[in-house]
Amino acid sequence: MPSYVGRYAPSPTGALHFGSVIAAIGSYLDARAHRGRWLLRIDDLDAPRTAAGAVAAILRELERLGLEWDATPEYQSEHPQRYLEALETLSARGLSYPCACSRKDLLGCRVYPGTCRQGLAPGRSAHSRRLRVGQARISFQDQIQGRCESNLALDTGDFVIHRGDGIVAYHLATVLDDAAAGVSQVVRGADLLASTARQIYLHKCLDLPIPEYAHLPVALNAAGQKLSKQTHAAPSHRLDAVELWRRSLVFLGQTVPANLLDLNDLRTHAVGHWHLDQVPRERETGSWASH
Repeated sequence: MPSYVGRYAPSPTGALHFGSVIAAIGSYLDARAHRGRWLLRIDDLDAPRTAAGAVAAILRELERLGLEWDATPEYQSEHPQRYLEALETLSARGLSYPCACSRKDLLGCRVYPGTCRQGLAPGRSAHSRRLRVGQARISFQDQIQGRCESNLALDTGDFVIHRGDGIVAYHLATVLDDAAAGVSQVVRGADLLASTARQIYLHKCLDLPIPEYAHLPVALNAAGQKLSKQTHAAPSHRLDAVELWRRSLVFLGQTVPANLLDLNDLRTHAVGHWHLDQVPRERETGSWASH
């Protein structure tokens, strides 16, 4: 078993777009360049946001782009016991507590003020569960963004790990799933950089190995908005696979010989010439159409 294990973990809320493809290609190339494994996980815990047919469309698009994963895809919805056991562990260690605060209660609060930290007020019932951050200070060396530090009490406050609708929060689920799969390297978009300190803290609370991180720049549209389903980003399948690869590689600061017009040849070249240190350090980069 190679020591490097990477992964790509899209949410099935719609079709992949250029921003999604950048993350997929970046994580794929880093894994292959290190002769590692590349896993695929479908983050489908949020059932109300799952779009009909999205999972099949994501798999088809990854296959069209020649992004081959090394094991049967994992689905978060198949592991409820994993999350339940972790919630029980955190509770037993005194690291979490029930919270009655609604979004309306917290309007205007930049960080959680600790309203329910010492117990629920009389007449209030719990809606969610939060993790105590205490005086935790998290620092890590991102392989693209450099040194990152966070004082969780000031930056986030105690954060939700079990939502009021009964769904396990993203931070806890992704930490548990990465650990279960043996993920050693997380290569993803810089829009998730702010989540990393909380996830590292969860790794520590649960005595789980901490992966290394590399946060790729996020593509913006012509209006300066992050490409996403919410900003109506065009589905990636509308673009030729080779052209999509070429644009992605240029966006990621990699060399793209003009004479490589075959998908397999281009992919092979990209793996052999992948340089993480050439990826732009900017967390957001302008209109992808210019590439």
